[in-house]
Amino acid sequence: MAAYARNLFAWMLFGILLAGAFASEEAESGEEGDEDGEAGGHAEEESTGINCEDGLIIPLWPGTDEMSMGDRFGRGLLYGVLMLYLFIGVAIVSDKFMESIETITAQEKEVEVKDPRTGKTQVIIVKVWNETVANLTLMALGSSAPEIMLSVIEIWAKGFHAGDLGPGTIVGSAAFNLFMIIGLCMYVIPDDEVRKIKHLRVFIITATWSVFAYVWLYMILGFISYGKVESWEGIVTFLFFPATVYTAFVADRRMFFYKYLDKKYRAQRGVIVQSEKADVENRAEEKFKDFDEDMDPALAEFEKNRREYINSMKRIRLENPDISLIDLETKAREEVMAKGPKSRAYYRAQATRKMAGKEDAKKAFSRNLHAEAEAEKAALSAEEAAEIAALEKKDDGVCRLMFDPPHYTVMESVGTFEVTIIREGGDMSTTVQVDYKTEDGTASHEGDYIEAIGTLTFGPGETQKMVTLEVLDDDVFEEDEHFYIRISNLRRKDGKPMKEIEVEGEDGKKTMQANCQLGTPHMATIMILDDDHSGIFGFEDSEAEIVESVGTYELKVQRISGARGKVAIPYSTEDGTAKEGQHYEAQEGELSYENEETEKFISIAITDEESYEKSLIMYVSIGEPRHIAEGKDGEGVDYSELDAKTPEELTEEEKIALLGRPCLGTNTRIQIRIKESKEFKNSVDKMMQKANNSMMVGTSSWLDQFSDAFTVQAEDDDEEGEDGEDAEEKMPSCGDYVMHFLTLPWKLIFALIPPTGIYHGYPTFVIAIVFIGACTAVIGDVAGHLGCFINLKDCVNAIAFVALGTSVPDTFASKTAAIEDETADASVGNVTGSNAVNVFLGIGIAWTMAAVYWEAQGKEFIVPVGSLGFSVTIFCIEAVLAILILFIRRNPAVGGELGGPKLFKTISAAIFVFFWVFYVAISALEAYDVIQPGF
Repeated sequence: MAAYARNLFAWMLFGILLAGAFASEEAESGEEGDEDGEAGGHAEEESTGINCEDGLIIPLWPGTDEMSMGDRFGRGLLYGVLMLYLFIGVAIVSDKFMESIETITAQEKEVEVKDPRTGKTQVIIVKVWNETVANLTLMALGSSAPEIMLSVIEIWAKGFHAGDLGPGTIVGSAAFNLFMIIGLCMYVIPDDEVRKIKHLRVFIITATWSVFAYVWLYMILGFISYGKVESWEGIVTFLFFPATVYTAFVADRRMFFYKYLDKKYRAQRGVIVQSEKADVENRAEEKFKDFDEDMDPALAEFEKNRREYINSMKRIRLENPDISLIDLETKAREEVMAKGPKSRAYYRAQATRKMAGKEDAKKAFSRNLHAEAEAEKAALSAEEAAEIAALEKKDDGVCRLMFDPPHYTVMESVGTFEVTIIREGGDMSTTVQVDYKTEDGTASHEGDYIEAIGTLTFGPGETQKMVTLEVLDDDVFEEDEHFYIRISNLRRKDGKPMKEIEVEGEDGKKTMQANCQLGTPHMATIMILDDDHSGIFGFEDSEAEIVESVGTYELKVQRISGARGKVAIPYSTEDGTAKEGQHYEAQEGELSYENEETEKFISIAITDEESYEKSLIMYVSIGEPRHIAEGKDGEGVDYSELDAKTPEELTEEEKIALLGRPCLGTNTRIQIRIKESKEFKNSVDKMMQKANNSMMVGTSSWLDQFSDAFTVQAEDDDEEGEDGEDAEEKMPSCGDYVMHFLTLPWKLIFALIPPTGIYHGYPTFVIAIVFIGACTAVIGDVAGHLGCFINLKDCVNAIAFVALGTSVPDTFASKTAAIEDETADASVGNVTGSNAVNVFLGIGIAWTMAAVYWEAQGKEFIVPVGSLGFSVTIFCIEAVLAILILFIRRNPAVGGELGGPKLFKTISAAIFVFFWVFYVAISALEAYDVIQPGF
């Protein structure tokens, strides 16, 4: 595609040079004949439209009055090649300009919006710049900067006199953009695929303004004040620019008129589509609720971006179950950014980078993402190592005595058991003593356990001592009870005071402390479980909350107030809002408790859907416990035998025994709420913090810029495989090296522009405009001199040559956007906005300057209507027809503005190309008086 455009450009240049040289030779012959007839009379001086004066920067090559056809062709060829090289330079500096715009518009901020679904205020991340406003201001200015600067600089260079080159370039560029670029984008879409404008309301507004801009241009020249421009006309022309931005913003935000739309329609990001709910069968897609009609657009945009990340992460997890969370986040960001819509600045910069042999933005973005992932992995490894180091017991030189473990659970019939006191750390060569004593809790030493009081002596090197405790057994049914044992009064056996040493605390402060202390815990808890009852069964609580990523949830069913005998208890799961088979695996069965066994677990498999937001309920119930008599000693009576007797036949002992049968407790049914995984939710939130929808990787230092300038990059193929990132890196070709060395001077010059990493890209934006202005000033001089050498009028030069040169990067950008984007907004929608901005800024600023200048001197700013009025008229007629064709193509027979069935797209593209060829040809014929339209 790039080679085709370059060939077309070269052949057009060659044809213009030949035609201009022959035309100049004939014109000179005619002029010699005319001079003989005039006999020295004073002829009226009139403008021929050919600029043979010194330029603002470059003076005219002397000897233009006596040039042969060969001289004209040679000079024209030289200046044509020079202009082509200057166009390359403007394209390269525009790359820096677009990088700054992308950096500026990618800035984000946190705002609080109210969610109409929940009524809660939510903090979301939104872009500082509205997308529509950014497209019509910074990005339109970026793509139209050469045309706008050329118009302004030409006025200045000509001493505030009107010129043909600037306005002609603006109109010619608009024609090329609307006809050739859109026609090309129609055709390059694969057969039977379509691209449709998504922001239709915005497109209607900008399309209307783009046609009105050129109608207004003709009105101020031909109707309001014929042949002259007054200052108010220039100011009003400029003021149409903010009016265009505001009306497009209103359309984008659905202000004012939105409330009049039918309620069965709703808007999603600028598109009016009929409401519909489709069943989502793909497991990798989250089932989200539809956006409410009154939802804040910023919240809807934020929510849409979040949903894209969620679905992408789920799909990647399904394909790679063992992928790490960091790699998952990286792949999801890369995928969403690659598939998502890109800005006009991105595509424009991409086109220039390929031409100049610079690194592809996708590769740079992917490389940066993987570098971030590796850095995050390294930081995580360092953090884990720090946590492990923190968990390791640090020997601060202090010897400590403590219980290990601090909790004991025993049956009432256990008799005696031991608790352990340990000594660790520091200097253990000293013999120390410590007292111990039991303390009542709910258990009393008068009937539940034997009180224990004593002293333990740790000799040199001894690290452990045991204390024997005794529990009293009875046949009374009672609740589970507990008591404590505490150590105190640590001292040296020889009665000397403890030696003090310097100890560094966790806060880093050093203090003097005893070298032997009581550690934590210095008190242990002993729980006594009653074994005279068969037990009371139930859940610990009536509600539980788990996360879906738990895998298998172990639900405890406890047995308290007794643990005598073997008992079975039935259980089952029940659906709530959570459904079995979809959100969890149903369970039904029976738990069997052995004698003195106090707890069992029900295993419930939870399905991990990796939902961002989830709150589903299920239930688990247990039934009546059943005692299983096996006739073993110590397992209690056989309740089935007692149940067979009548109350009169029961003895007092048997009646007491019946009171100890197993029963249900308070919590026999538990509600389990399944929530989203915090890990997954945090990952999505973290990506939303990082994601600024910008794939343009700017530079952070001048060193990076100069390094990039010297680096030769291989040009990527238009069709890149899915495994492109894993494929072997392509080596630069001979053509890549040729383009690199041709563009190296430009890349080195523009590497002086401040990096985009400085002050959010604003210095880059300003300095890049200065460089674009300098290049444009030289282009204006060279274009004028070229016309002088080959007898090419500025108005024809502008629409046929200069406009083409300034629009070539936009052509490649729109072609790439048409193929890669799912919509036609970046390739079509921005053309109309850019065309309107061209007039309102390029003409508005330039003509306002000139009109104010001449009115300040009491004179008028004269602008000959001439060829400009005719070319504007032709353009407006064709522009209306082109926009109508675009709307007709939205018919279901085609389906969208771009692509469609091969027959339709071929015919449409041919019509658009014909519009441009006819416009250029008819404008050139009128300029050279071949035709006389009469206006």
